[in-house]
Amino acid sequence: MVSITVMAGMVFAAVVAIGLPIAIYLVLRRRLELKFIPTLVGAGVFIVMVLVLEHTLHTFVLQPAADGSIALIKTNPAFYATYAVLAAGIFEETGRFVAFKLLRKRYQGVRTAISYGIGHGGIEAILLVGLNMVAYLALAVMINTGSGPALPPVVTDLLAQFDLSSLLLGGVERVFAIVIQLTLSVLVWVAATQQGKWWLYPVAIVVHALIDVPAVLLQIGMLDIVSVELIVAALAAVLAVVGWRIVTANLAAEKSTLAIMAAGRDR
Repeated sequence: MVSITVMAGMVFAAVVAIGLPIAIYLVLRRRLELKFIPTLVGAGVFIVMVLVLEHTLHTFVLQPAADGSIALIKTNPAFYATYAVLAAGIFEETGRFVAFKLLRKRYQGVRTAISYGIGHGGIEAILLVGLNMVAYLALAVMINTGSGPALPPVVTDLLAQFDLSSLLLGGVERVFAIVIQLTLSVLVWVAATQQGKWWLYPVAIVVHALIDVPAVLLQIGMLDIVSVELIVAALAAVLAVVGWRIVTANLAAEKSTLAIMAAGRDR
């Protein structure tokens, strides 16, 4: 049997992972006049760069076993940690940079970065957490009601590992992750669209790598999950402030530019 509290945790994680990006888009769509195409591009770039290309590279470099375990974590943890943090940053930020170079031809302004970030971070939350939680919840209902075919031991063992605290942390972590994805999108948008700011692209790679360090340290047994979440929360808070300042400054500059252009047309 799967406890009601664990199932409630699954519902919470699923609602946050699926509902939060949708809610953010709906709220900001009117306030900032967001366009949906950059959101779709953000989602598509995440799928291609992370789920296809990065995953393919992981298969060759990490050579995971059939059960998903990676021997490299124990045999060469330093190499594993370095590779793990850099791979994510390079793939995701490069995808962002190329996407903004293409999008800027038709979609201008920092709003493009926000729309893209919602798509990138949103599809990550939905595919990696939201849909998994929905599937786990369906399996839990099947176990508790005795309906459906008998589940293999690997599935029941997996469900038995869940507890309420880890599921709540998983849901809260998605909030931090989306904030981080939005800020990284803003940084790379500036790098791709503003003259002389290209250096923010490698900065975004380094920032992304630093954010992934706690999770990698958890995998190799050097940190516990609570410490990881506290560190990520602190980093997300710092990035939120940085991202907010960049967005507000650019929105003000764009508004001023439009006012000057309008005044010029009226002369």
